[in-house]
Amino acid sequence: MSVSRELTSATGRDATRSARQYEDQAFLRAAGAPLVSGNGVRILIDAAENFPAWLDSIRAAKRSILFECYIIDHDHVGREFITALAERARAGVYVRVIYDWLGTNSPLWISETLAPAGAEVRCFNPPSLASPFGWISRDHRKMIAVDGQVGYVSGLCVSGKWTGDQARGTEPWRDTGVEIRGPAVADLEDAFARVWDAIGSPLPEEAFTPLDSIESAGEVDVRVVASEPNSAGVLRLDQFIAAVASERLWLTDAYFVGTAPYIQALRSAARDGIDVRLLVPGSSDVPIVGAISRAGYRPLLEAGVRVFEWNGTMLHAKSAVADRRWARIGSTNLNIASWFSNYELDVFVEDEAFAAKMADLYESDLGRATEIVLHPRKRLSAGWRRSRRKHPKRARSGSAGRAAAGALSIGSAVGAVLTNRRPLGPAEATLLVYVGLILIGVAVVGVFWPRLLAIPLAVIATVLAATTLARAFRLRRARSGEAREGREDRGALGP
Repeated sequence: MSVSRELTSATGRDATRSARQYEDQAFLRAAGAPLVSGNGVRILIDAAENFPAWLDSIRAAKRSILFECYIIDHDHVGREFITALAERARAGVYVRVIYDWLGTNSPLWISETLAPAGAEVRCFNPPSLASPFGWISRDHRKMIAVDGQVGYVSGLCVSGKWTGDQARGTEPWRDTGVEIRGPAVADLEDAFARVWDAIGSPLPEEAFTPLDSIESAGEVDVRVVASEPNSAGVLRLDQFIAAVASERLWLTDAYFVGTAPYIQALRSAARDGIDVRLLVPGSSDVPIVGAISRAGYRPLLEAGVRVFEWNGTMLHAKSAVADRRWARIGSTNLNIASWFSNYELDVFVEDEAFAAKMADLYESDLGRATEIVLHPRKRLSAGWRRSRRKHPKRARSGSAGRAAAGALSIGSAVGAVLTNRRPLGPAEATLLVYVGLILIGVAVVGVFWPRLLAIPLAVIATVLAATTLARAFRLRRARSGEAREGREDRGALGP
């Protein structure tokens, strides 16, 4: 009997090991990010914990600072960070900064402050005639890597919106970040380098920290998922986790506009008995996205997904916790713009203690949220219809790029009207009224003032034609050059 038990135990261990190996392989293929061991991680809540930690690390930097942020506002928060970066650059620290053209307004002061100090600054994707619709792709990341020893990934941008304004009665934005120490910081450096290379000359070799010089800082396993346009790494990983979760899947998202496959993944998990919850803003800084999010509640609620709306000024966090093992924190929103168009950065942590802390944080957040439910007649009983409750003051918009996701969802609703490819919910009625009125306006302009439509269309067609022909000319010239080099090479080899 003892031999039999030993064989059974060994078989069980082998099966568990084999299952974990297959699981790790699936994660690697879905996200394109290896599992990195030996890290220390710390959850940072809101600007009150994130900003001081970032500034302390920047001011203590001795060798290098890689700083990448979608928004760097010209306010008291932005000036404090840029001043700290300039001071370190003057002290001889290697400082490189990336900001996004669409996210950061009036950015000239950043270069004017940092360049004289010895830092280098690059702007991601300013408008270009060579790519008239290239503006859709944004660098939406928020990360810092210091000396190859500590890194930060979050949803927070460098702006006073995240600290609030007591004088105006505006609360700080709710957001989440993570501090990483250990070998995974090397992956943050690599992620920064790929964006830096995409907009200019590559980083020199000395900018990178040798992996063998980064000591272990804990026992936590981490994946750094650096999404790029059309890669959809986080989407694939989120869908995989929705498929394998066995107990719970709790999601927090600022601009939720789920695609049909992802909505179906959440519905299937809920119908299979998984505790699926979605926490979103009750008052969004981009109202159109809030309206579109609500239009998608019904299919989730009907499948058993629980939906909550945050009661504060703005919920900007992008995080998830699944079962008692996995957690995600980063910049990726659950919408098409983040999944397919943007450069995003997220950290997936595989650690029971970390997942438990994220679960506790989630339950704490639900204490400031209102659950949305369906009445027996399948009408939404909504926390968003709080007519007698004083609404928190809405902060100014800080995420203009979310308009792209809104536009795609509006197109989805209009397509459903024209093709009847999916049922439309009552929450989409207001959205369709706006679309209908806009289309009527366009029709009236076309009948009475046709030039108002013809001239812009002609300008757009001219720009597209010029861009297309210029790109074709460059490609043909490059092909001719390659052919010429090939002939020269064959001539050098001789007959």
